[in-house]
Amino acid sequence: MKRILTACLLLAATAAHGQTLTQYVDPLIGSGGHGHVFVGADVPFGMVQLGPTSLPQQWDWCSGYHDSDSTVIGFSHTHLSGTGIGDLFDVTVMPVVGSVTYARGEAGRPESGLWSYAERSRQEVRPGYYKTFLTRYGITAELTASERVGLHRYTFPESDSAAIVIDLENGGCWDKTTQSYMEVAGGQIVMGYRYSTGWAKNQKIYFALACSKPMTSCRHIGDRYLRINFPTSEGEQVYVAVALSPTSMSAAVRNLEISDVGFGPDGFDKTVAQAQEKWERALSKIKIETQDERVRRIFYTALYHTMIAPVDFSDAAGTYLGPDGNLRYSDTGNYTILSLWDTYRAAHPLMTLIQHDRYTGIVQSMLNIYHDQGKLPVWHLMNNETDCMVGNPGVCVVADAVLKGVPGIDPEEAYEAMRQSVMLDERGLKEYRERGYIAIEDGTENVSRTLEYALADWAVAQVAKRLGKTDDYEYFSRRAQSYRNVFDPESHFMRGRHADGSWRTPFNPFFSAHEQDDNTEGNAWQYTWLVPHDVEGLAALFGGSKQMLAKLDSLFVVTGDLGADASPDISGLIGQYAHGNEPSHHTLYLYTMLGEPWKTADLVRRTLTELYTDLPDGLSGNEDVGQMSAWYVMSALGLYQVEPAGGRYVFGAPLVDRAELSVRGGTFTIEARNLSDTNRYVQRVLLNGRPLRQYWIDHADIERGGTLTFEMGSKKKKWY
Repeated sequence: MKRILTACLLLAATAAHGQTLTQYVDPLIGSGGHGHVFVGADVPFGMVQLGPTSLPQQWDWCSGYHDSDSTVIGFSHTHLSGTGIGDLFDVTVMPVVGSVTYARGEAGRPESGLWSYAERSRQEVRPGYYKTFLTRYGITAELTASERVGLHRYTFPESDSAAIVIDLENGGCWDKTTQSYMEVAGGQIVMGYRYSTGWAKNQKIYFALACSKPMTSCRHIGDRYLRINFPTSEGEQVYVAVALSPTSMSAAVRNLEISDVGFGPDGFDKTVAQAQEKWERALSKIKIETQDERVRRIFYTALYHTMIAPVDFSDAAGTYLGPDGNLRYSDTGNYTILSLWDTYRAAHPLMTLIQHDRYTGIVQSMLNIYHDQGKLPVWHLMNNETDCMVGNPGVCVVADAVLKGVPGIDPEEAYEAMRQSVMLDERGLKEYRERGYIAIEDGTENVSRTLEYALADWAVAQVAKRLGKTDDYEYFSRRAQSYRNVFDPESHFMRGRHADGSWRTPFNPFFSAHEQDDNTEGNAWQYTWLVPHDVEGLAALFGGSKQMLAKLDSLFVVTGDLGADASPDISGLIGQYAHGNEPSHHTLYLYTMLGEPWKTADLVRRTLTELYTDLPDGLSGNEDVGQMSAWYVMSALGLYQVEPAGGRYVFGAPLVDRAELSVRGGTFTIEARNLSDTNRYVQRVLLNGRPLRQYWIDHADIERGGTLTFEMGSKKKKWY
């Protein structure tokens, strides 16, 4: 109670001075278009994401919500944010009045299912809080959350047939319930579980639900629905608390009992205040100064989006289930929803800077997954390996942690996990290892897989070098050059190649066919640059930096037909540069590395200001669990980690006048002197007053604290 009161007083004091950062967050940014962001109530990295789930189960509803649609089938306690595949929506609760049909329902038929339209003019959403009005039932719904508990407040009309319906079916194309159970324990407690299969093939979630209103009766509808009945007076508020657990119903009850949430208006309002205070502290890890309020809103919303996942999928006591079904314990958390193909590029490097109190647990969770499944995670979802996307992105994340010296991580254990993961025979690795590339005959996405495996091998080599493993360093350094084997010296594109060494013909560098092509969600124009670990070597293949720069210039102006079957992820186009998908995210920074930093400055500024907005359709592609937003945060600061591991942040050009980062060593300040739309080019960079002569800054220099100064001007120059 004392901690909650302190949080409330802190929020009141900061609000009085207009200093809250949560006021700049608009969770609806990215809820339209193809952003797929989560909309609802949660706390940073919490297991519970409590929000509305809509009727459609189509691609743009992967998160359960889309700006174009106002249907609500219920309020679910788990959601994904920004993914291109749907799942979860576990333990859905819907307040109702009168008779209903116990099914998902159909759009256009209000009498079918549980669903209702939600009146958007009465919707409120901010960090840790969500509110809407269900027109079918005349019920106002308010939601808030802690790490493991979702708290609902429903304001009912007068009725003798009011009810809360617990829905464990929520069926559709994304996720199917395979087994479920609910039991009433006393007059106000329900315990149960839901097992399901979908993207996560064997997901298990347990829950405990407490209701403030004693039930007059309850009704089981099979094992998928439970209706809790009670009468209500006009304006009566009913509170529902739902705790989740990855291990058992009894653990869910314990999570509920030891949580800070409480029934009644005081308990709900304090939980809202506590959630906001957690978000305020999380957002204050980066404090920016800018005269552009639009930039401020986009920046803090982006920072907010980077902290929705990964989530700590463990009980308050630190327990969780391993994939073998055995109970495990961790004192640093058990993190899941690891969208690593997306997030190794910017979201994880950002976390290494500002999530120093949590990042050890995230990386250790990945090592624990290695011990369970024999390899580092690829795309891990709720205790399940999905093997979604290509490459070995988990290797890059763990290598980055070792090279940056993340405390609590055993380098030898980490190296064993990395080495084992890249020496397996699965997912084309055997063919890649034996031939030096993945051939057309080995399956689709062969070019992308080759390139991603090569950059992961480079990451392994760097750790081997750090640990003095000379033979391994030389071996993996050679493998990291495998990208050369899919570079066509005549066309100057990365190109599909047959097992006999011949190139795919005919060849169209614009062509892309979703999951049926040499490239993953992209074409040859976009993938030719996916050599972030060896830009100098890539330039040599072009015949030198001058020739590579000429080709790179063409990328941003050339146009062509991608074909009818191209992936919708190829979006946010500038020429053939596709900012809406992750493989392109480092490409703008190649100009700095090749000696023309003013081109990086121009293109980064254009991307920040044109491809990100503060509207619902404010992202140029899927949010992808924080990566799209992390690119914005890092680029607005003027930094980007191009190499897949190691912590060399390449300079771009800042968008904000000043930023203070809360790093492990204290405060790291970034200043942009004389910054304006005209003065967008870096003239000189100083670290603690000392001019830098290179185009990057090391992670260690940032982590220890200090001041980085960009002197900006209108002159296009190479200052290093």
